[in-house]
Amino acid sequence: MVLARDCNPEPISSSLVIGNYCHDVLHRDGRIIGETLGGATAFISNVLDSLSPSPTRYISKVGADFSYSVSHPPLVSASSLTTLFHAYFPDSLSYAGYHGDRVLKRVQACDPICPSDLPDLKERFEFGLAVGVAGEIAIETLDHLLELCRVVFVDVQGLIRSFDPEDGTVELVPLKSTPYFKLLPKISFLKVSSEEAPFVDIEEVRKWSCVVVTEGKDGCRVYWRDGELHVAPFHAKQVDPTGAGDSFFGGFVVGLLWGLTVPDAALLGNLLGSVTVGHVGVPKFDQIMLENLKQVLQSMAAAQKGSDANDALFNFQKSSRHDEFQATLQEIVKPKTCIELSNGEIDASVKLGNGEIDEATVVTERL
Repeated sequence: MVLARDCNPEPISSSLVIGNYCHDVLHRDGRIIGETLGGATAFISNVLDSLSPSPTRYISKVGADFSYSVSHPPLVSASSLTTLFHAYFPDSLSYAGYHGDRVLKRVQACDPICPSDLPDLKERFEFGLAVGVAGEIAIETLDHLLELCRVVFVDVQGLIRSFDPEDGTVELVPLKSTPYFKLLPKISFLKVSSEEAPFVDIEEVRKWSCVVVTEGKDGCRVYWRDGELHVAPFHAKQVDPTGAGDSFFGGFVVGLLWGLTVPDAALLGNLLGSVTVGHVGVPKFDQIMLENLKQVLQSMAAAQKGSDANDALFNFQKSSRHDEFQATLQEIVKPKTCIELSNGEIDASVKLGNGEIDEATVVTERL
């Protein structure tokens, strides 16, 4: 588990994210209800680009048929089409694949990301994220990422997914049965969903890597070598669960980039995951919400600066402001409406369930 500071660090630049963009098609009741940009990179870049204190480089691969305009142009394969997933949301959840709420099928897969697609070892990165969704990150590529980056975060779905050779239905295999298992001592954080957890053997994996298990409406749980803790959720009305775990992961990494403790970073992840499920596809975050979040993160970072006197790179204990931070985040995403007063000023207020207006304070002054 790489969780200690390097006494003689090499020059470090930005963070590095690898994982392919996808085309997602959503089905319900036998009909198509949406076609969206997909892939963990799409959701994670949406968070990092909005809130990260430092720049991030992205390496993704698509086919010439790629349908979307993205902020970080991917590599274009000359020999394959863009990865395509179909997600089926049935009326009855008696069987819906390992996701519990849907059957997911990989209809086509783009070329994998190769080690040669990544920078060479002359360049170093602070954080690296491996966020494959369709088997596009080979073990050689992940091993190269581990050499490039001081701290590496991995979404386990890219390591344990299998795909039915007939119809592409996504299933899972035990992590221990994959070639990736031997790389665990080099991986700092492993993100796992509650549906994936039985395939991971958390008690074994936590000896080497910190395991963060997302539990949907119940928040998340963090396991490390010496302990575990639960981090509270944020209420959300679910429209589409796609990408919620990716937005969580992006928020978690952003929190750590700002210097938050692991529990505080997980709170931020929970918040952004809860916002994501209220949208179909990659969410367009409210700009006022983002500005408020940045102010709060700056305040938290200033308070944390210089608080760690040891060589630990990450603090696994809740900060003294954890509960206050949670309340502030909740206030930031509370539905608001703006009223223009008679003097021309704008009053930010909260619309209650009965349609009445209740005055609200400016949340960024809380911290």
